[in-house]
Amino acid sequence: MTQMRTHNLNELRLSDAGKRVRLVGWMENVREVGQSLAFVILRDFFGTTQLVVEDEKLLGQILELNKESTIAVEGVVRERSNKNPKIPTGEIEVVPDRIEVLGRCRYNQLPFEINRSREADEIQRLKYRYLDLRNPDVKQNIVLRCNVVSALRTAMINEGFLEITTPILTASSPEGARDYLVPARKHPGKFYALPQAPQQFKQLLMASGFDRYFQIAPCFRDEDARGDRSPGEFYQLDMEMSFAGKEDVFGVIEKVLPPVFAKYGKYSTASEAPFRRISYTDALSTYGSDKPDLRIDLTCKDISLLFAECEMEALKGQTVKAIDISSCALTRKQIEKLLTDCEVQAGVKGYWFKVDAEGKLAGGIAKFLAGKEEELGQKISLAPDTLVVVAAGPQATKLAGVMIKFFGAACEGHMDREKYEFCWIIDFPMYEIGEESGELEFCHNPFSMPIGGLETLEKAEKGEIDPLTILADQYDLVCNGVELSSGAVRNHDPEIMIKAFEMVRLGEDDVKSKFPAMYNAFCYGAPPHAGIAPGVDRMVMLLAGEDSIREVIPFPMNKNAQDVMMGAPSEVTQKQLDELNIKVDIKQ
Repeated sequence: MTQMRTHNLNELRLSDAGKRVRLVGWMENVREVGQSLAFVILRDFFGTTQLVVEDEKLLGQILELNKESTIAVEGVVRERSNKNPKIPTGEIEVVPDRIEVLGRCRYNQLPFEINRSREADEIQRLKYRYLDLRNPDVKQNIVLRCNVVSALRTAMINEGFLEITTPILTASSPEGARDYLVPARKHPGKFYALPQAPQQFKQLLMASGFDRYFQIAPCFRDEDARGDRSPGEFYQLDMEMSFAGKEDVFGVIEKVLPPVFAKYGKYSTASEAPFRRISYTDALSTYGSDKPDLRIDLTCKDISLLFAECEMEALKGQTVKAIDISSCALTRKQIEKLLTDCEVQAGVKGYWFKVDAEGKLAGGIAKFLAGKEEELGQKISLAPDTLVVVAAGPQATKLAGVMIKFFGAACEGHMDREKYEFCWIIDFPMYEIGEESGELEFCHNPFSMPIGGLETLEKAEKGEIDPLTILADQYDLVCNGVELSSGAVRNHDPEIMIKAFEMVRLGEDDVKSKFPAMYNAFCYGAPPHAGIAPGVDRMVMLLAGEDSIREVIPFPMNKNAQDVMMGAPSEVTQKQLDELNIKVDIKQ
C-alpha cells in the first residue's frame, strides 16, 4: 500500500488479528455507546472497516468531527464478537490508539445520506456529484465503465486495430445535429467546431493508408437529452477498416462485444455470432420499430383490409396493426393504464379487446368486430385468454412498436429479461421526403455507399426507378431495444459521391466546399472501407441495468445541458469577449 496506509478498508481478515495497522478513509458513521465507547465505520474506495474507539480522549476527538471527514487511524486488529457476514471485513475490527484528522467536513448537515444518495432529488445529486459518487453503488457504475473501456480497448488491439486520436478542434460540418462552436481568437469572425463524430477523420485515415483504426472517441452534439442520450458530449468505440465491407465489420463486432457483455453485464447471457439480421422494412412491419427488443416474443400483424368498412371511424379505412398476447392475465384497469402510457409516448390512442375463456371476443372494441371473427382468426391468434391491442391511423406502426415494448414487459411470459439480445438492422433507405422541405433528402448518413453504386443512382436520375427505393449499405446495431450504433460501407468514390448529392440538389461545388479534405483525398485513390461506432455510454448503461444514461457518466449534465456542479454554461468577462471579437446580443 501507500506510505499513508498499510491496508485498504476491504482487505483485513481474521488472519490479520493482532497486527498493527494504519488505515485511512471517510468517517461514514459513528455510534456512541456510553461515555467511553463508540463504533465508527470507516470507508474508502475499496470498502469499509469497523473501528472500536475505547479511549476517552480519542472518543472526544471523534465526536468533534462531522460525518464524511477523512481521518487516519493507527491501531491493532482484533476479532469481532458480533460478526457481520454481509461484508468482507465483518469478522474483525480495529482498536485505534491514534487518530489524525486529514480533511475535516465543515458541515453538520449533508445534502443527502451518502449510502442513500440515489433516492435524493436529481438536482441535488448533480450539484453535489462528488458526494453522490462516494456512494459505493454509484461508484460501481464508474468502475464498471472503466473496466468495459479497458476490455474494449484490449479486444480491438488484439484484432489488429491501431488506436489513433483525432482532432477535437475542427471545422463545422453538416452531420445532422447542432455543432458546438469555439471562436478562433487569431481568426476574427471564424469558428472551430467540436466534432459531432470523427467521421471524416477516420475516413481520411483510411485514405492515408492505415488499415484498421479505432479510438474511444469523444463526440459533441448540441441536442436535447433523453434517457439513453446525454446532452453535450458522449463517447463511442469508433472504428474503421480499409479494404473491407459490411461482413468484415460484423465479424469484428460479433467477436468483440459478446464476451464483454457476458463478463461485465448484469445478465450473463449474450447473443453469439452471427447476430440476427433484419431489414429496416421488416423491422417496422413486424416489430413497429427499427430498434426491436428481441427479448420480447410479440409481433404486430397488419389487419387493415378487415377494416376497409367499419362502424368505428377510428378504424375505418385506416392502417390497422394488431398485437395478440397469449395467456394474458391483465385486468381491464391495468390494460387501460398501459394504453394511456403508450399514448403518452407515441402520441396516438390505442384500442383493445380480449378473447374470453370460451373463445368469445369481449371488452374494448369487441362489439365492432362482430362477424369478422373468422377472418381475424386467420391473421392473429384468437385462443382463449388472449389480449389483442390495436393501433390505427397514420402512426399505427409507431404505436404498435410502443405497445410491444410496454405490454411485452407487463405480460408475464412474453419477455426474457435475463439476457442481451443483439441484432443488425440492415437495408436502410438512402433517401426520404423531408417533412419540412417536401423534397428528397438523405435519410441517414450521406457518406454511405448506395447499394448498386453509380448504376442505381443513374437509373433513378433517368426515372427508371424511384429514388425512395434506393437502399444504403448501412446498418444499425441494436441490443435489447437500444440502438448502440449506426455504421456503413462508405462512399469512397468521388463520382458516386457527387451523383448521390446531386439527388438532393447539391452539386460538385457543394461537395467540394462542404467536405474539401475528404473529397480531395478520395480523388487520390481511396480504398473501399467501412466502419461503425457503438456508443460506450449506452453499452455501459445496458451492462449496469440502468434506465438513465446519467447513472454511468462520472459528471453528467442535467436535461437542460447544464453542469450545475461547475456552473456551466456561464457568463464570461467583457475582456474575454473583446479578445475573441465577439459581441453578445441576446434576443428577448
